[in-house]
Amino acid sequence: MNQEFDHIVAKVREMYAKYGIKSVTMDDVSRNLGISKKTLYRYVTDKNELVDKVIDYEIEQLNKGMNCVEKDRFNAIEELLIVSKILNHKMKAINLSTIYDLRKYYPLLYERLTKARREKMISSVISNIEKGQKEGFYRTDLNPSIIARLQISRIESFIDNDIFTLDEMSSENFFKEVFIYHIRGIANQKGIEFLEHKMRDFDINELFDAEFLTQSI
Repeated sequence: MNQEFDHIVAKVREMYAKYGIKSVTMDDVSRNLGISKKTLYRYVTDKNELVDKVIDYEIEQLNKGMNCVEKDRFNAIEELLIVSKILNHKMKAINLSTIYDLRKYYPLLYERLTKARREKMISSVISNIEKGQKEGFYRTDLNPSIIARLQISRIESFIDNDIFTLDEMSSENFFKEVFIYHIRGIANQKGIEFLEHKMRDFDINELFDAEFLTQSI
């Protein structure tokens, strides 16, 4: 992608997140971005290809965000608290009809996104568990692969099975509670004490600045 098309795809992603995919036409994209349809069709042949490019972009952003969190700047428990904040911001920015539209009208793209997201998140959770074990925060009698898949399947079920409403999942503390529950299940006494210290004496927002959060989502 060149810089102009990167900008187009990023803006279309925002439109899909806000309004859903089905309701956003190519005319809407052209009008909202202030570009001609001729310019738009220079990059894609139709809406199907545009959706495909948005999925490519979403996967790229997911990988960038997770890689940014996994740098040595934070310990394992801090990483999970940050991820909980990122997920909270993402849920506030998305319309669930986007997910429904993708699943219903673009099943192959939905499957590709789900697979890429699942593989990256499982890999990240495994890395986090191994890191936490080395740091002395997590129990060493855990199987990282099994725990990672359990955690990701739990998160996926929130959306796929309508267990919680969008308002509930967008609430300030939803994913914080999910990850605190996860941390308490895998942490040893040292890890639990560190977690309680963070939650009591340290504002999670102080772990990173607004620019970092924006770049990670």
